[in-house]
Amino acid sequence: MKKFRKVLDGLTTSSPVNPGGSPSCGSAAGTPSTAPTPRELEIQETLMSEHFQICKTVRHGFPYQPTALAFDPVQKILAIGTRSGGVRLLGRPGVDCHCQHESGAAVLQLQFLINEGALVTACADDTLHLWNLRQRRPAILHSLKFNRERITFCHLPFQSKWLYVGTERGNTHIVNIESFILSGYVIMWNKAIELSTKTHPGPVVHLSDSPKDEGKLLIGFESGTIVMWDLRAKRADFRIYYDEAIHSVSWHHEGRQFMCSHSDGSLSMWNLRNTAKPFQVTFPHGKTQRDGRKESCKPILKVEYKTSRNSEAFVIFSGGLSYDKAGRRPTLTIMHGKAIIVLEMDYPIVDFLVLCETPYLNEVQEPYAVAVLLEKDFLVVDLTQSNFPIFENPYPMDIHESPVTCTAYFADCPPDIIPVLYSIGAKHKKTGYSHKEWPLSGGTWTVGSQTYPEIIITGHADGSIKFWDATAITLQMLYKLKTSKVFEKPKSGDVGRSAELVEEDPYAIQMISWCPQSRIFCVVGISAHVILYRFSKHDANTTITVSVLLNVTVKIDSTCTESEYCGHRVKDRMIRMPPGYQAELVVQLLWVDGEPPQQITSLDLNSAYGLLALGNCNGLAVVDYLQKTVLLCMSTLELYGSADPFQRLTRSPRKNRQSTSGTHALCVSESQKCSNTVCFFVTKLRENSFSRSRSSSVSSIDRETKEAVTTLQFAESYGRKSDTLPTPCLWVGTSLGLVLIIPMSIPTDEQERTVLMLKASVLRFAFLDCGGALINSPYEVWRDQHAPDDPDRPRKRKLVNFSPSSSQEASGDGHLAVVCSERQAKVFFMPSQACLYVHNITESSFVLRADVVSVCNSVCLACFCANGHIMTLSLPSLRPLLDVNYLPLTDMRIARTFCFTNGGQALYLCSPTEMQRITYSQEMCDNLQEMLGELFTPIETPEAQNRGFLKGFFGGNAQTFDREELFGEAAAGKASRSLAQHIPGQGGMEGMKAAAGGVVGELARARIALDERGQRLGELEERTALMMTSAETFSKHAHEVMLKCKDKKWYQF
Repeated sequence: MKKFRKVLDGLTTSSPVNPGGSPSCGSAAGTPSTAPTPRELEIQETLMSEHFQICKTVRHGFPYQPTALAFDPVQKILAIGTRSGGVRLLGRPGVDCHCQHESGAAVLQLQFLINEGALVTACADDTLHLWNLRQRRPAILHSLKFNRERITFCHLPFQSKWLYVGTERGNTHIVNIESFILSGYVIMWNKAIELSTKTHPGPVVHLSDSPKDEGKLLIGFESGTIVMWDLRAKRADFRIYYDEAIHSVSWHHEGRQFMCSHSDGSLSMWNLRNTAKPFQVTFPHGKTQRDGRKESCKPILKVEYKTSRNSEAFVIFSGGLSYDKAGRRPTLTIMHGKAIIVLEMDYPIVDFLVLCETPYLNEVQEPYAVAVLLEKDFLVVDLTQSNFPIFENPYPMDIHESPVTCTAYFADCPPDIIPVLYSIGAKHKKTGYSHKEWPLSGGTWTVGSQTYPEIIITGHADGSIKFWDATAITLQMLYKLKTSKVFEKPKSGDVGRSAELVEEDPYAIQMISWCPQSRIFCVVGISAHVILYRFSKHDANTTITVSVLLNVTVKIDSTCTESEYCGHRVKDRMIRMPPGYQAELVVQLLWVDGEPPQQITSLDLNSAYGLLALGNCNGLAVVDYLQKTVLLCMSTLELYGSADPFQRLTRSPRKNRQSTSGTHALCVSESQKCSNTVCFFVTKLRENSFSRSRSSSVSSIDRETKEAVTTLQFAESYGRKSDTLPTPCLWVGTSLGLVLIIPMSIPTDEQERTVLMLKASVLRFAFLDCGGALINSPYEVWRDQHAPDDPDRPRKRKLVNFSPSSSQEASGDGHLAVVCSERQAKVFFMPSQACLYVHNITESSFVLRADVVSVCNSVCLACFCANGHIMTLSLPSLRPLLDVNYLPLTDMRIARTFCFTNGGQALYLCSPTEMQRITYSQEMCDNLQEMLGELFTPIETPEAQNRGFLKGFFGGNAQTFDREELFGEAAAGKASRSLAQHIPGQGGMEGMKAAAGGVVGELARARIALDERGQRLGELEERTALMMTSAETFSKHAHEVMLKCKDKKWYQF
């Protein structure tokens, strides 16, 4: 039966060979087919494989599933750790860096080496890592893997090179930060507690040195035991046994008392003079019940106790609410004197830090802000104002405000579009922020020399659209549009009627089409609706036109019968629309007998023609949005007619309740005033010999009748072989790999029929001139329709056309059509439809995204496959230039959001809250170091305040404490080798190589560094010589003075 089916397939696809024949699948990829070309094409291709390299550039958005927080008070840099092993470093706007642990283990804790340009991370795989932040792409210098114990807490004293590490067994180890080697000095849990204690104290949950004496280490155990360990004497000064479990400890800056937070929602204050019991226990949110007992409260997970010189001390903590207040949101409580301020958060609090002016623990802290890390947000509270406002966040942390469902990336946009969108969006910004500058002001960043306007558009599940300024690897929101405002709020009856069929997010955005030049914007919703917007700087009172489509039946009103349901009813009254994007037309597909319509799979609009095309698995529709008229609405099989290459019969499952038009041309209403409102005449271009690359399952005679329209594009092209001039056409690609060309022309008696064919679903069209340059689609120049009457303003539409139709000679040259499907790419010469080149992109996988983009003043075809490969092919010869296994498809989110753009850039959503931008251009990889911000800037460490004679005399001898003498190998010996394993990191140079790419750039930077070092050495040598000369002169003068005064008596001076 299989052989017989193959024979039938051969019969259905066989036809006389002509010059326009397609090559077989056995053709070498990227090589010319056996068919002769219509004319000799001499296109000089400039792109080579050396022009391409894959490299991550920058990551935007909120760190997904955050776990830890740290802050450098001198450098003003903040770090956020995540559950997937990522570390995000944030400074001033533009300073935003993402690092990733190769193990992918969750980050438990972060510790800055304050003002040293380094960061220590403790991960869930019990490994410590030291990151070098003195380079634009941080790299790991050292790692230390604990083999027998699990890390629970770390503490690094200011200006110390010894890191205290607490473990789950209750032991405390000490690590040398410089060498990342374990010291032989260990504080064992059984020595820390009394020998008479029969129970294990639990894991270490807190470590801190006393502000009064650095030789004393406070150890907090989970069970409620607190030990003050004397590091010199190697014994406990005192021990506290408390009934409630401890979550955190915070010192008063004088070092005489500290505060603990507990699991019962209480705060306990302890004085070092009397550690038998706390001198104060408070339940901040626990009220006293009638029987005299305190009501039970949730644990206080963290507390910070900070002093201020000019006001009362701040006590800031998270949690502690009573259990009976169900449904209350997570809170951060600020106790300032007698005032208690409760700040409700939208998401659970992961961690918070109080930002203080001084890095010294033994000085008055002077807190000025609180950085609060939530599960899905990050905010900073201003403590210097009485109402505690939050700072306006300069980072794009709200990309995930509603889940992102689709993206679009536009590089090299018109320069005036960003200021216009920003001015409109600024009017709708929230107010009430702190008037002070953003406190995270660390690092330096400057706009690079090679910058051009870039815009990223994100579509969201709630129907909102966000426009982002993505210029110079930054991201800033420009404008937000809510598509749900076009529709009426659903009534209770409508909701109940279709509750089982309507999606949870009925307004979710599926596709975006935007023309930056004409500023016309179009979106496709998941409920099979299309909304077209026009941009205006002025508000307007207008009504929205609705076109309702039912498969191949056309309706131009918004009324529905009982068996038909629109899903969402468009507002049918006069609406006031604010400046910005204003809805003009809504196209809806109807529900029939309670069944939802098929989702729209393709969309294209052209402002020059005033046309909008959309398709799904049932067929194709073309709408004239200027005349508000449906021009064409036909099923896919009707487009083929008798020329169907698969010889399928036209059978529709809903034939009994649908009336097909049966025509191939639908005329527009009476007004044929505009040149673009002519009849659509559907012709089919059929290749006389079909490619045998398709499998029998695809081309068999019992093929399923449904064929989806997968891609659409308007272009100036040749609709027939006999055409001598390019005319407006609509290129239609289907899920069976077929391409139909629909020219916009008056119907004639003679009808040529042609179909172009590829493997698998068609994804992308592009057109090149005979010189290999990309032909852009014509467009209309933007004009504000709602602007007040101005005699200087042009009233007629101004069109820009890129087709060479100015002369008969120029237009007679023809052009190249690039067609890419899920498995194959072909280049056709038009109008003869000869296949010049073919390349089988993949056999084992399929292409998810394909775009024709400009790179290095040339064009190429960029593809992203489901197996994670990113490929680029030269045009028109389809030579493979790049093939890198970059990103395996682990989530449909990647497939839904991946997109290429010009300039060698691409983006995708790497997590539900983060957007990753990458480059595949070698030139951008080489220039990336200049574009990124500097994390570390040389700043002098602030001097410690003068403590005064009495405080220095009675305040302990912290200054004379020498950790090296205690923890060094000479005094403490070596630690057991089996306890931890040292792993040397790749270091700064390897990290820079991976980030910058390109050996040439590395050598140039190394040469510059050597030159700078030589210059500094030369300057040092000169200064040394000057100092020697000065010393000799001083010695000479001193000798002369000595000789002069040698014989004088004391009374002669």
